[in-house]
Amino acid sequence: MKIYLASGNINKKREMAELFPEHQVVIPSDEGIEFDPEETGSTFYENSLIKAKALWQIVHCPVFADDSGLCATALDGAPGIYTSRYAGPEYMKGKPDGSKIPQEKQNEYLVKQVSDAVSKNPELTRQAHYVCAMVLYMGPDRLYVAQETMEGELIADINEQRGKGGFGYDPVFYLPERKCTAAELSAEEKNAISHRGKAARAIKKIASQVLA
Repeated sequence: MKIYLASGNINKKREMAELFPEHQVVIPSDEGIEFDPEETGSTFYENSLIKAKALWQIVHCPVFADDSGLCATALDGAPGIYTSRYAGPEYMKGKPDGSKIPQEKQNEYLVKQVSDAVSKNPELTRQAHYVCAMVLYMGPDRLYVAQETMEGELIADINEQRGKGGFGYDPVFYLPERKCTAAELSAEEKNAISHRGKAARAIKKIASQVLA
C-alpha cells in the first residue's frame, strides 16, 4: 500500500522504508508535490500534526508525519522543536531570514554551547535526548500518535565526533551504554533503539490493524 510521508528529508524516507518494508513509502517530492507547511506548533506533536494534515489535504490518503529533534539538558531542552533551524547561541530558534546553516556547523555550535554551559556550571551535564512524535493521519477525525525518546549525551569536543551513518546530530550524540555515537550504529541497530524506530513500531502495531 502506498503511504505518504510528510517530509522532504530523504534520510527520513529511507528509515521509514526500512521500518515499513511491506508498504511503499512516498514523500511529496517523489510525485512533484510542493510541500513546505509552516510549523507553528509549540510541541513535537503539534508540528507533526500540522504536517500530516497539510499533506492529507492534498493527497487524501493515509499520511505518516513526524517531528523530531534534540533536547540538551544543559540548555533547558533546547534546541528542541527548533533543532533543524538551530544556528548557534545567537539564533536558537533559527535565523530571522529563515536560512539554515550546514549541519556540520550546527553540530559544532551545539557541542560548544553545551560544553560552555557545563564548564560554567558544574552541576549541569551533557545529557541529551532525541524526541520523535509520529502521527498516522487517516482523516480529520481519525488519527493515531506515538512519541518516544532516545537517551544519550553530547560529546565534549567536536573533534570527538565519529561515524558515517545516520544523519543530523548523530556524529556528536554519544550512547554511553554502547560506547559509540549514533552515527556509528548500523541501520538495524539504530532502528532498534532510536526515538523514530520506537515511535514507528508503536504506530506500526496500529497501522497493521487500520491499513488494509
